[in-house]
Formats: sequence, C-alpha cells, structure tokens
Amino acid sequence: QFKLIVENPEKPVAPGLQVTAFVEYYPENEKDLEDRLLLLIEDGTVDIPLLGLIPCCCLEIQSEINFGAVIANSKIISKEISIANRGSSSGTFKISYDGVVLLNIEPTSGAVEPKSIKKVKVDICTDVPGIIKEVIKAELEGRGCTEVWIKAVVVEQVLKVLGVSCGNILECINFGPVYFGSSKTEQISLYNESPKCMDWVAVLEDDAIGGEMGTDLQRSADAALQDLRLKNTIKGVDVSTLILCIPNQGTLRPYEKSLVTLCFSPKKFKKDFGVNDSSMKQDYVLFLRFEAVGNKDGYLQALSDSATAITMNHPHHTELALTGSGLPVMLTFSPGPVIKFMDCFLGEQTQVRCTLKNESESLPITFSFRKTANFNISPKKGRIKKKSAKEVIFSFSPHQIGTLKVKQVVDIIGTGVEKNNLQVSKTKSFHQIYLSFIGVCKSKRKNILFKINPGITPMISNATGQFVADGAGQCTDPAPVAILKSTQTQIHTHQINRNCKDDALIAFPNDRAASIRPSEWNKKYRTIFTKTERYHYIDPEFSYTECERLSKEAHKEYYTDFISSLRQRRLQKDAVRQFCIYNNSVNIGLKPAEGLTSPKISITDFHKEKLQFKMLPLDENCLLTSRKLAEIGSKSSVKEIQSGLHAMPSSTQEKEDCNLTLTSKQLHQILIGPSTVDFGDVCVYSTTSRKLHIINNLLVHIWIQIEIEIDELQQTSPLSQVVPPLTKTHIPIIFETNTLGLFKRSFTYTINNQHHGHVLVVAKAVSVELELSARELILNPIPGYLAGTEFRTTVRVYNLKNYPAEFTWKPIITGRRTAFSIQPARGFVEAYRDLECEVVWHPGFNSPEVGEFNLCVRKGNTIKLKCFAKVTL
Repeated sequence: QFKLIVENPEKPVAPGLQVTAFVEYYPENEKDLEDRLLLLIEDGTVDIPLLGLIPCCCLEIQSEINFGAVIANSKIISKEISIANRGSSSGTFKISYDGVVLLNIEPTSGAVEPKSIKKVKVDICTDVPGIIKEVIKAELEGRGCTEVWIKAVVVEQVLKVLGVSCGNILECINFGPVYFGSSKTEQISLYNESPKCMDWVAVLEDDAIGGEMGTDLQRSADAALQDLRLKNTIKGVDVSTLILCIPNQGTLRPYEKSLVTLCFSPKKFKKDFGVNDSSMKQDYVLFLRFEAVGNKDGYLQALSDSATAITMNHPHHTELALTGSGLPVMLTFSPGPVIKFMDCFLGEQTQVRCTLKNESESLPITFSFRKTANFNISPKKGRIKKKSAKEVIFSFSPHQIGTLKVKQVVDIIGTGVEKNNLQVSKTKSFHQIYLSFIGVCKSKRKNILFKINPGITPMISNATGQFVADGAGQCTDPAPVAILKSTQTQIHTHQINRNCKDDALIAFPNDRAASIRPSEWNKKYRTIFTKTERYHYIDPEFSYTECERLSKEAHKEYYTDFISSLRQRRLQKDAVRQFCIYNNSVNIGLKPAEGLTSPKISITDFHKEKLQFKMLPLDENCLLTSRKLAEIGSKSSVKEIQSGLHAMPSSTQEKEDCNLTLTSKQLHQILIGPSTVDFGDVCVYSTTSRKLHIINNLLVHIWIQIEIEIDELQQTSPLSQVVPPLTKTHIPIIFETNTLGLFKRSFTYTINNQHHGHVLVVAKAVSVELELSARELILNPIPGYLAGTEFRTTVRVYNLKNYPAEFTWKPIITGRRTAFSIQPARGFVEAYRDLECEVVWHPGFNSPEVGEFNLCVRKGNTIKLKCFAKVTL
C-alpha cells in the first residue's frame, strides 16, 4: 500500500545537488501500516521507516473545575469545561452525572471537530453552605471513561465586630458612666470574613427585648415598679440621638477591616409626674445590629399568597450590645448658691472662701468660672476628683459705687465630638451652674481742694474755667461752686439773637487766648449769655489756604469713593456667591422665603406639618432604628398599588429620582422579595404564579428592571416598573414547564439601572396525580332493604396538584366477570378539588364478592382499589 516514485541517478550526485523521491500511501482498510524504505549510498545503507496512520480523534478534558470560595446567596453560578480535540478527525463525547448537587450540564453529549475546543457549561446553586466535591463521568471517543471533579466551598457572608487593640470578637461595649450632655467614644473594627464585597448598614434596635433606656438598674424592684410610667415618657424619644455611629454604612472588600467609631451621648429623661430627682442615675442597654445589604435573610418572606402576610427575618446578622450610664453633675458649693460679700468702699476688696465638693462616686469634674466684672475668682479653673473637695476664693473688688448683683456662670467642661467626625474630640462646656454674687460698694467722703486758674484755659475745662477740682468725678456730693448751664436756657439771650442757629458753638467767657489758635472758617462761636456772635481770628500762618482746603477735600473724597467701590465690589461677590448656592432646579437662584410673609398656621395645619416632618428623609449621619423602619414600612404597606405603574420614568421628577445612586442605607429600605420563590410541586404543562413583593420605603421614585432569560419564566410580566415613594406593589412570577424534575434558576434585577440583585426560583415539576380516600372498600347491605338488592358505598378522589386530572376507572378481570361497577367511570378532577365516586356490587348467582379497579390518570399515576362485598345470611 506504499508506492515509491523516484528516478535513481546514473551518475554520482555532485556536491550541492539533490535527488527527490515521492512516497505515496493508499490505505485499503482502516488499519495502521508500517514498512521501511532502503536508501543505498555507495557502500552504506540507510533504513527509513514508513508509517501509514488512519485519521483519528484525540480528545482531552480538564480533570478538575474549582469554583473556589463562593457566597451562599442562592445564586446560580456557572463554569465551563473545555474538551479539546488534538486529532485529525472529529470525536464524540458523552457526560453523565448521578448526583443531586449539580443543577445543569449542557451539553451532555456531542462531537468535537478536529483542532477545536468544545465548551460544556456546569451550573451549581449556592443556596446551602457546605463543601461541594462531586464527580462527573465523561466518555471520550478513543479514550474511554474519564472522571472530572467539581469542587467548591460555599460559605455564608459573615460580618464580624472585632476589638481594635485585641482583635477578638466583641459582643458588648461598656461605655461606663458618662455625664449627661457629654460624650464618650469607642472604636471597633468591622471585618468582612467572606470572599465577596459587602455593602453593610448599622441598625439600632430600639425595641429589642432586654433593652433599657433611662432606668436605674441598681434600684430595688419596688422603686423600679413605681417608675413604670417613665417607659411611656421615653417612647417618643429618638434613640438615635443617644448613639452615633460614624460611618453607619459602607462597603467592605473581601477580607477587609474598617474602623467604626461609636459615640455615647446620654440625655436625661425628665419625668412628667412627681418630683424630679436631680441625682438620679439612668442606665442604658441598647443593641446595635450590623448587617449586609442584599442578604437573602433580610428580604421579605412571603407567608401566604394573600396580600399582607409578609414579614422580615434577620437570622444572620452581627449584634453588638451597648451599655452605659448617664450621671448628673453633682457639684455643691458651701456657701452657695447665693454668696453675699461684706460691704466695702471703692478701691477696697473683700473675700469669701468657698468649698466645691464633687458628690459623684464615679467621675471627676472639670470646672471653669467665667469672667465677671467687679469679682475675681482664684483659681478660675480646676479639676476635682470623685468624692473630693476643693477650696476657691471669691473676691469682690468693686469699680463702681452701689449694690452689685451678678449671676456667676460655672462651666462644667467635658469631652465632646463633632457629629460629622467622631474621631475629632474636643473639650466643651456641657453643663452650667449659676451662682448669685451680691456685693455693696459704699461711697467715701472726700474734701475737694480747688485751684485758681491763672487764666490759661486748658482744652477741656468746666463751664467757667475758673476752678479745677481734684477728684470731683469720684465725689457724690456736688461742689460748692455754681455750674452754669446757660446753653440750655435763654434767660439772658439778647432779643436780636433769639433766632440764632442751633449749630453755633457756645464759647467760654475766658477763651480769648483760644481765639488766636487756628480755627475752621465754617464754624461760628457765640457768647455764653447773650448769644452774640464772637469774633474769631484765622491765623494765615497756621490755617489752610483755599487751594489746600480744596485739595484736602478732593483727597478725602477720593479715598471715600475708593472705599465705597471696594465695599460695592465685595457686595457683588457676595451676591454672586449666594446666587451660586441657590442656583439649582428648586430655588432657581432665589433665596428661599426671601421677602415672603409667614403664613398663619392653624391647629389643623400644625398637625399636618407634624405628619410631614416625620416623612422627611433620614439624616445620613443618623442611625437607622428598627422602630423607624417599622413606622416607615407601615406607611408603605398601607399604600399598595396593583396596576397603573409606569414602565419607564416619564415625568421630570421620576427621571431625576431614578438617576440617583442610592447609598447602602437607602438600599436597605428597599425590600424586594422573597429572595427565594418556591413554587413547590408543580405539574407539567401547568401555569403557576407567585408574587414578588416590592416595597419602596424611600421618599423618591425607584426604577425596577427584571432580566429573565429562562424559558420557564418567559410569561412573567411586567419586567419594568417605576415604584412611587412609600408604596408597595408586586410583580407576578409565572412558571410553566414541560420537563419533569427539580428546577432551580435565578434571575437578576436592577434598581435605578445601577444596583443589582437576584432572586432564586425553585420548583419541582411532577406529573398529574390523584389520590384516593381509601385503597380498600367494604360494601355492606343497607339495613331495611330486601335481600338481593345492590350494595353501595362511595370513595373520594382527591387532586392535590395545580392541574386538572383526567381519570378512567378500569376493572381488573381475573377469571370470572366482575360484579362491581363505579360511577362516574371517567371524568376530570379540577386542581385542588375532589370528586366522590359511587361503587356498586350487583348480587347474583355466582357473583364474585371481591373486585379490583385501576384508577388510571392520563399522563399520570395509576392507583389500585380493592372492593369487598360483605354478604350476611
């Protein structure tokens, strides 16, 4: 089957030349051949082997597929097996699997072209945590049976709370005693112990069992029972103001830690009855829950198909207990709070020694006295340890005469934090104590000595300029010299000067020496009595010329205009800045309520405003609480919309809302579920529906889009809806299949075209099936009837499936003809209904007393029924 085509050279082959030979192979059967070719070179021989191979396939397959560590989130994940054909002809393969873990293998058989690769898709469901280690068998042409291992580790998404310093798991944080009005911070680490990114949110459980707010846990049972009414007082208190968590939402990468700061700021709850005890201690026990957004256990679980029976479960979350105590400031003053100083004269000083005592048994106190006129305190600041005292000296140093009553403010200094940044702590005054200082400063008589003015008048003098008294300003008695007030009377005014201008200056009677001083040309002076215009002299050596005066005025006007232009420019920049602040679609550059008068609010409007205030969006820095979520959820559940929703955003508001990127806290308030839609047993060729609930607890519209590529769910509609704020709706998920067996598939949905989620659909496709109320029947004669009459009884046929069943009764004939009959002999039983059939035995000579029937269901099961006739003599 080999043929050699060559022309042997007659002469030796010269260097650089070659001889070409052709070997042809013509196989006559499918069998590999082997031969040899001899090449004679002068005295030597070269043996060249010849191999003739039939074209065949060479299939290779991966020995293992490892999904790695995946999250148990009820999602269908897929990987592909590669079957490569290294041969020269196509090869076939067949894959078989007899386990229950792998959901789908496509394709299970086929052919692989030469020099190509075939992909086989393998699906698994991550609904149950555990280790998957399954084997599938692949029969490859030319290689026999090969095993392929499928491995995966399905783990739960775990969020742990760890200590910052020790790294251990924390279950409780004790803030200890903290003064009312002050704050104390603690830091924790959130650890994502899972191989997938996690969006988390913190929720404060203000209605959890075991929580306490404002209760003194060390009091006796009788005293605690008397204060049960305090529980009603604090029901309306926002607990999120007591505990701050920064950040309270975020995203953690796989196996990442994030630092979280918790701040405890106790607030004293005042009783609305009885006498308030200022020294009452208030203990707090709260629970803070950290949970993953989108966790399957956080979605709705439908308890029934009838409307409102839905609830929320949180079996998997991390809970942290927070304990702390609020203490009032117990600082006493002895003497106090009213402190009276001894009377003293101006320039003297009296002192009072006061003892400050810290009555608290747990915390020290840092105090600071504010500065007050006429009083001095030493020391002004200090720190008093618990159950200790400190002496302070109050000094009264008056600078004025009379009785001085002053309210002295004592600031209690503590640690506070900024709401937006809890890591930045600062000291601040969180409490004030008021003391009353009373002091009397008496006047002291003083002899006033007058000096004769020799005639040189100072620039500032009294009305006459003759006498200058030392210490007259400190004397309470008037000086024994007449003080002329002629500028306020016109007794001596000359008649011609009665109508003189009021802006004229009154000259002193002895200011002749001042008249030679430089004076302003536009000012006039009149005498003190007759108001006659005085002569004044402008000295040309000292006064401005007209040109200098105009230059000075121009210079002054220039700088006035310059300063005015600077102010105008500053106002314009401020106006532009204000316009930029309010330049949005809502305010359109106008300051809100600018120039508008306040409306008159009635009692009815006030209640409406109060209701609207509750609907305001939650502060991003404020914690979500279980009570707030329940309150918002109750509003959303009331307003349920069955139809009429838009498939796409249409209005401007809807488009603006549906383009928003939602935070983890906002996503936590959108409930879509249940996360697993379980149809149970479903008959083939039937159509079954389940509700996918959507609850929007936000104050904005959201856009839900469902992506379904599964043939069994193609009848689901609508696949897109715009859900209004605070609204509940549902989408019917319709399932139909023609294939028997377990069905597990997941479909995805998006919120606002950005945030993704998925829902697992589980069903078991079964054939139509009927059940009987009994497998054996005994027919007794009816009392009172004649012998030989028919025996009758009934049997009930149940259809517990969701599809109508067509049945036929077929008697089983063994030897003799049966004497039993059943009516109706054939018919239909509707889904979830039953049908009563009558069985009759016809007595006669040689009638058999035993009969059997088969209940045959079309495309379903078959049940045998035995009948016995009990004949009595």
